Amino acid sequence: MASLAAKTQQTDAPLNVADLIRLFDHLFLSTENTRLVAGDSEPEYLPADDSCSYHRILFAHGFYESALHEISHWCIAGAERRLLRDFGYWYEPDGRSESRQREFEQVEVKPQALEWILSEACGRRFHISTDNLDGDPLAVEAGRARFRDAVHAQAHIYLQNGLPERAEILKSALLDYYQRHNEFGAHLFVPERI
Repeated sequence: MASLAAKTQQTDAPLNVADLIRLFDHLFLSTENTRLVAGDSEPEYLPADDSCSYHRILFAHGFYESALHEISHWCIAGAERRLLRDFGYWYEPDGRSESRQREFEQVEVKPQALEWILSEACGRRFHISTDNLDGDPLAVEAGRARFRDAVHAQAHIYLQNGLPERAEILKSALLDYYQRHNEFGAHLFVPERI
């Protein structure tokens, strides 16, 4: 029981986002012309343009979780999408209709499954986000349960079949940096942990 408590304590330990920025930039600035940047407001992906020679993944308010989430979207985006602002995705704030919420969740399953894997690789506890706080509480909770199950299933697909290339590179680097090779494994990816 003591070892489980120690692992839980380690999982909730604060991490320095500057370490993640340095690690990401070391891995991907020269190969992908992409930098991770702590933003002051909402997250955003900005491709290189006349004002900046490199692509930027801006994450919200310096939050480690936001950085991992935005990186996960980047890891999935293909070469053409990485030339579009926010990868060409739409974003509609809280208050979406039920059908728009389902669309949002479908787009978010793969990135959040990757985010979970990357979070565990660096010893960070992962929490799903449906970005849907308004609405009927029972419907919201039912939607969260379905989404949690979908993220769980997708995480296991990635663990069995392999991650996208950039995600695998980052996962391996995080496992090395945080020395989590012995702790990391499929046993961490159970619904109770999200």
